[in-house]
Amino acid sequence: MRMRKNKTTAAIAIFLIMTFAVSLVALPTVNAAPTCKTYPIIGATPNPVGVGQETLIMIGITQATTSALYGWEGLTITITKPDGTIEKLDNDGKGYTTDSTGLTGVVYVPSVAGNYTLQMHFPEQVCEEGVSSFFGYSIAPNTTMLGSDSEKITLVVQDEPIQYYPGFPLPTEFWTRPIDMQLREWAPIAGNWLTTPRNFYAVGNEEAPETAHILWAKPLTSGGLVGGALNAYDGSEEAVTQIGYEHGDAYEGKWSGSIIMAGKLYYQKYASADPYKEVACVDLHTGKELWSRVLLNNLTLTRGQMHYWQTYDNQGVYDYLWATGNNATASLLGINLTKINPGTIWCAFDPFNGDFVYALYGIPSGTFAYGPKGELLIYTFDLRNGWMTLWNSTNIPALYASTLLPSGQYTVAYLSMAWGQWRPMGKVVNATGPAGVTKEGAAFVPPTAPLNLNGYSWNKTIQQKGLPGSVRAVFPQDKILGGVVNQTHVVSWGISLKPGDEGRVMYNTVWQAPSEWLEGNLTVSLGAISNIDNVFTVNTKEDRMRYGFSTLTGEYLWKISEPIAMLGHLTGGPSGENGYIAYGLLYCGTMSGVIQAFNVTNGKLVWKYEVRDPYMQVLWSNNWPVGHLIVTDGKVYIANLEHSVNQPLPRGGPFVCLNATTGEVIWRANGLFRQTVWGGRAVIGDSIIATMDTYDQRIYAIGKGPSATTVTAPDIGVQAGSVVMIKGTVTDVSPGTEEYGLRARFPNGVPAVSDECMSDWMLYVYKQFPRPSNASGVEVSIDAIDPNNNFIHLGTATSDSSGTFGFAWETPNIPGKYTIIATFGGSKAYYASFAETYAYVTEAPSETPAPTPTPASVADLYFVPATVGTIVAIAVVGALLALLLLRKRP
Repeated sequence: MRMRKNKTTAAIAIFLIMTFAVSLVALPTVNAAPTCKTYPIIGATPNPVGVGQETLIMIGITQATTSALYGWEGLTITITKPDGTIEKLDNDGKGYTTDSTGLTGVVYVPSVAGNYTLQMHFPEQVCEEGVSSFFGYSIAPNTTMLGSDSEKITLVVQDEPIQYYPGFPLPTEFWTRPIDMQLREWAPIAGNWLTTPRNFYAVGNEEAPETAHILWAKPLTSGGLVGGALNAYDGSEEAVTQIGYEHGDAYEGKWSGSIIMAGKLYYQKYASADPYKEVACVDLHTGKELWSRVLLNNLTLTRGQMHYWQTYDNQGVYDYLWATGNNATASLLGINLTKINPGTIWCAFDPFNGDFVYALYGIPSGTFAYGPKGELLIYTFDLRNGWMTLWNSTNIPALYASTLLPSGQYTVAYLSMAWGQWRPMGKVVNATGPAGVTKEGAAFVPPTAPLNLNGYSWNKTIQQKGLPGSVRAVFPQDKILGGVVNQTHVVSWGISLKPGDEGRVMYNTVWQAPSEWLEGNLTVSLGAISNIDNVFTVNTKEDRMRYGFSTLTGEYLWKISEPIAMLGHLTGGPSGENGYIAYGLLYCGTMSGVIQAFNVTNGKLVWKYEVRDPYMQVLWSNNWPVGHLIVTDGKVYIANLEHSVNQPLPRGGPFVCLNATTGEVIWRANGLFRQTVWGGRAVIGDSIIATMDTYDQRIYAIGKGPSATTVTAPDIGVQAGSVVMIKGTVTDVSPGTEEYGLRARFPNGVPAVSDECMSDWMLYVYKQFPRPSNASGVEVSIDAIDPNNNFIHLGTATSDSSGTFGFAWETPNIPGKYTIIATFGGSKAYYASFAETYAYVTEAPSETPAPTPTPASVADLYFVPATVGTIVAIAVVGALLALLLLRKRP
């Protein structure tokens, strides 16, 4: 609040002298200026607090101000430390200002243990605007708010740190949307793709895919191999064709402008040239279609928006899908074309169901940017005359709950709660027309719209007129970069956008180009730019060179240490051909199939990767031409694409994930996800990549999926010490495996396989390629809980390519019920899973002693052996006599 403090001591002294002088004469009676007693407040949270931990000291008075624009000023805090020394908190001499509640907070970090004494001091000041009776009391305008000191409170500081609310770990199981708001730590893995980001850098995807594992696949349109004969009357074998369906390149883009917001994928169902437009919404995690509809008169998606509405009255995100309208849209929305030029029309739709929400017409021309709270911003520049404006999509009073301010002597802008509420539903508003705010029946200029025009937040003078060239990039609340490049000079300039400093020319630098630019008649153009690494580049086409310049000063920094690889001069095709900057590196290379990464501090080559084509599918190179798709989570994703490829399509077009800082291949899938130049390319959100594949014209989701583990043991009791077989399976239960074709081919489930063979396995599972002969399974831990509740690690098994594992278990000597646990610990492709079963171990039977032999009798010992011996002797003698008789025969 514009609170005016009392006059200085000198002024007070003069006033007292004048009062004494005039007291000698009679004066007419006047009403004294009103005063108001104040009731100070001070508190500390948390209290107690640990040494080195933050506590928030709450200060202020019980009286609120009249509006969110104003607050009480000059508050200070006196702190008496445990050793008796005094510390004053005064915000560098300015004092602290409250918000409209009359309160504010000051963060304090105590350095030693002990008791601290805190007291707040509220200085006397004038409430010029007054306060209405909305809060149950009123303060007349120009009331003097009397100074006051709060009570003294004790802040207890202890050596032991206090416990804060514990954070939550990232998910270890397959997860879906919505994410409970209390799981704040999940934010880094739950990103959005509102439009193609600068330098392809997509924040919020810190678990980006590390394998080619597919979550689901669904058809976009007819695709793949046509087969058979095109001529129905030609029965010859030569009539059989190997060509495929038209897939959207060469100006016929499909799946263009795809968006991911809050775990939902939005895409156009038909080619960009098709006059019939329909938008589909699919759950990114499950592949389930949530809705599909035409937006008004066949409008096309342009971007998504996550708009954070943060006011004194309400806070939260409003999400919108935006499409650009036309004259037919204007007629449909009732915009009178005979009275007003509608200009550009933006239409907002509800991402949840596709319903129309509101529309803005008369959108100004200029440079688009997202604001810090997701606002849609447009900066308009007149460099010749030296001015610029900022238009903000949220700075339109007609989109609030009301543009009518209450009457009364205390009313000011934003007094009404309606000014803190976002209510655009069903409205069609002139985005640059009169703000239309009224107070007491008269037009009123709101402080946030000084031009009294919708959307415009300010009109600033540029410090220097006639800056050359044009605007190149806008970084809200930081700077504007622009300039011009030619064969003789690189002119670059920067204009400050920092609050309170808008329009100041930071630099206007001219760099003399090398003579070979002009002598060689080189084509010179602007390349990549990064406000994070503070570098922009200039490209020379024919010699395939890149030059680096500072975005802070415009000064020349470096020239790359080697030219871009062969064919690096080609333009007009793959994404990323001008280069892009991330992680301190400049990435170059598209048609050459050679990715080069240069250090943006010195221009030296850091790594190089050649996207080799081992089967010569590319007729004019040993490498695959590629486009750059996504940069996130320390990874760079590139893939094969081409402007006008021949039919049949070359086989084995790669999709590659590289380590962004080393160039090491994290994974590569040949022939799995071929991209398009003219249609939509791969996008990412919630750490899941969604992409169209031109080989079969299906949409694929790539990411970590769920697994399922089973385990069995003998159903009957087994004896201690015996060996039994524990068996089970580990399968992939991602949403795509529920499709009938896969259930028919894999009636026992799709086996889970190792990360190393994932690319070939996905070709087999989802594209019906031959089954890989070297496919391997995953490791499973086999554990048990014995009858005494002790945990025992039994060993490890590895499943095979059928998903089955087996483990031979020698049962222990302790009888009783055992819980058998099989655990797949997860991988880069799958989340973990486990299963349990039971086995019962019985006691081993005791050993039966051998029977005691009966002692032999005397007869058995002597008579029986003697008798047997006699019989044997007689038999021998008889045999000899017979032999002699035979010999005596004539």
